[in-house]
Amino acid sequence: MRFVFWALLCANALLFAYGRGFLGSFELEAREPARLRNQLAADKLVLLSGAQAQAIAQAATPAETAADSATDSAAAADVPVVPVPPAAVAAHPVACVETDAFAAGDARRFETRLARLDLGTRQVRLTVPFQEITRHLVYLAPQGGKEGADRRTAELRERGVTNSFVMQEDSPLKWAISLGVFKTETAARSEQARLAKQGVANVRVIGRGPQSQRFAYRFRAIDTELRNAIVEAGRGMPAAVLHICR
Repeated sequence: MRFVFWALLCANALLFAYGRGFLGSFELEAREPARLRNQLAADKLVLLSGAQAQAIAQAATPAETAADSATDSAAAADVPVVPVPPAAVAAHPVACVETDAFAAGDARRFETRLARLDLGTRQVRLTVPFQEITRHLVYLAPQGGKEGADRRTAELRERGVTNSFVMQEDSPLKWAISLGVFKTETAARSEQARLAKQGVANVRVIGRGPQSQRFAYRFRAIDTELRNAIVEAGRGMPAAVLHICR
């Protein structure tokens, strides 16, 4: 009987606590009565199921994305756009270039055109020895000095060549044997071929004429643009060909 009494007493205590809300509720809407009583406008709260909450979240995502994009676009619009200048082409200076040799008349014309470029010390004129070819010599090279020249002259006469002449001038051709002087190279080559048919070997042809001077031009520390201007200044002149300095 005592056990039953205490059991009933405990059951009544539990029912009393439950009724007062001290033990909470097994229903979903009333698990935290104390927190709900402290909540502002608790009567307006709506509890959603998991599926309902997920559907609302998915519907809100595109709107938030659009809002973020609009914000980013506005922020980008506020940032000033700085134009990027085109990359400058590096003008590498050319170490040294020079022209071929100009005749005196062309050299004066070339210098007049170059004066507009104001090259200063970057331009240098070079004097180049030049031989103007006015005639062509058919000859046998020196061999054995005067005695060798006399012996070969006798051999030429035996072959029917009588228009030979021993050259005695103080030059690299001293004791050479001249076989004729011709105005054009074509005529000289024809004589060379005719003598070869007569059995005369080692006949040579060389151009001869007065020594004179021509002028070449050397340029240093010029860029590509200036190099093109120099080429333009020499337009129409065969010697105005730029190449690396020798």
